[in-house]
Amino acid sequence: MRRLAAALLALALTAAPAAAEVLVSHGLSAFGDLKYPKHFKHFDYVNPNAPKGGSISTTSVRANQTFDTLNAYSLRGDPPMGLSAPENLVYDSLMVPANDEADAVYGLVASHAEYLPGGDWVIFQMRPEAVFADGTPVTADDVVFTLDALRSPGAAPRYRLALRDVTGAEALGPHRVRFAFAPEASKRDLPMLVATLPILSKAWFEGRDFAEPMMEQPVGSGPYEVEKAEAGRSVTYRRRADYWARDLPVNVGRWNFDRVTVEYFRDRSAAIPALQARVIDLHESFSSKEWAMDYDFDLIRQGKVVKETLPDLSPSGTQGFWFNMRREKFADLRVRQAIGLAFDFEWSNRTLFYDLYERTTSFFQNSAMMADGPPEGAELALLEPFRDRLPPEAFAAAWVPPVSDGSGRNRAAMREASRLLDAAGWTQDAQGNRVNAAGERLTVEFFDDSSAFERIVNPFIQNLQALGIEASWRLVDAAQAQQRVKDFDYDVTVARFTVSLTPGVGLMNFYHSSAADQPGSYNLSGVADPVVDHLVETMIAAPDRESLHVAGRALDRVLRAKHIWSPHWFKASHTIAYWDKFGRPETKPPYARGILDTWWVDPVKESALAANGG
Repeated sequence: MRRLAAALLALALTAAPAAAEVLVSHGLSAFGDLKYPKHFKHFDYVNPNAPKGGSISTTSVRANQTFDTLNAYSLRGDPPMGLSAPENLVYDSLMVPANDEADAVYGLVASHAEYLPGGDWVIFQMRPEAVFADGTPVTADDVVFTLDALRSPGAAPRYRLALRDVTGAEALGPHRVRFAFAPEASKRDLPMLVATLPILSKAWFEGRDFAEPMMEQPVGSGPYEVEKAEAGRSVTYRRRADYWARDLPVNVGRWNFDRVTVEYFRDRSAAIPALQARVIDLHESFSSKEWAMDYDFDLIRQGKVVKETLPDLSPSGTQGFWFNMRREKFADLRVRQAIGLAFDFEWSNRTLFYDLYERTTSFFQNSAMMADGPPEGAELALLEPFRDRLPPEAFAAAWVPPVSDGSGRNRAAMREASRLLDAAGWTQDAQGNRVNAAGERLTVEFFDDSSAFERIVNPFIQNLQALGIEASWRLVDAAQAQQRVKDFDYDVTVARFTVSLTPGVGLMNFYHSSAADQPGSYNLSGVADPVVDHLVETMIAAPDRESLHVAGRALDRVLRAKHIWSPHWFKASHTIAYWDKFGRPETKPPYARGILDTWWVDPVKESALAANGG
């Protein structure tokens, strides 16, 4: 009997479910895959022996062309490049991304993370040697303060919305912090999200209003600090000789310039003369005309300035004219589709863009989440329950804009646009004006803070006017343009959004109804659709990459069928020009520019330039 009881007990123990094992890891990723082992020496895309020193002066690659605050994380004000991801020079985080992996992050302030896969919490063990620029230690209390600040009403919406399923943070000790997640939340990305938040100094913000813009630089713990800043003109970052983490594997070979200056110009066209005068060392062009026509000068021919195209393997994202569907005149998708048909990309590309671009067709351009053809299999199964709530176009071949012959006389598209406007109740009166049943004219205003965009939008406006739409263009200053976008005070606005290879909670800020009425969010069109919400949430909860891709393609085709934007164009590259004074690693990070953090000043090249009058 004793032997039988022992056998039954052994069987019971064997059959009992094992307790979930807490994982301890030097890095995190959405689906558990890490390229770099625990004791890696440095990232593969750096030169570990890169020399330190020298300076770089460049233009901003951000959309905003001015700045009025150094508080990068509040809703109010516009900060300069250099204070937040992806070009964050000042603030350390618990972990940092590897720019040659889809979504992996590795320990910086945190030596490791402890978690249960799919669990309701994650714990980070912090390095006790981490200190802020003022010499005070970086503690768990600072991490808790940061989370509370970024979830406060005064914080930028991109943080408040992304952090909605993070219920809190708790200091378990001076250098040990625990984040808790809502039990019902999709938790795939939350550990990486909290791991990459900037760490702000609780002591520094005491007595200061986090929500207010300020030109006083908050204290950070990163490789640089602000040396000087003049609102709207320039900001200079000075490399910290006492940076506590300079020798950690995630920083070896990085942060090589002693000074980084970002120059701002009221008119973007001033950047090329500034490059020639060596006011700046490097400039990335975002204008096809500028790239094709404005670099014909002697410094290029002499080899002192190098003009180069760097490949960009990250998804191209999407760029377009975004319709403000909060305004009643854009509520009918036929109106939006008709307006989009009046934009003749092929003519613009040939005549204005020097054939440098391809047409954007997707919200996830150049990625596995780009819809193609009609939905099938798992994608169709995901959409089928919503057939009666979606446009029929969502179940046909994924919508793509029609292709013109580039002649500028796109009669077929204009006839279809006219038909759609008639069907939507915007008919032409005796004078040819588009009016609704109440006699109100259909008006569309475009605006921008750069006169360079006028040559692109004017032919579009002429086509709209030919349809009977009262279309106009307005040039505004940079501060007004940025505020109007934050307040959703526009008919149509222009924007480009990039996406990662593993889109997650950040999608809430772009397409989820919770962001539709949040000032400062990136939901520019005001999308507020339960089906779109469901698809966004399905992407966030995807248990593996294939499921993510399926849900992404479903979301892509639905957004395209709803015509929330008229798509622009893209190029899978960075077009840059720079004075030939730099060295750089043999391998470029595939998913980042890698300029500010991996390039360096080559003393031999710099001396040669000086000797030749450069």
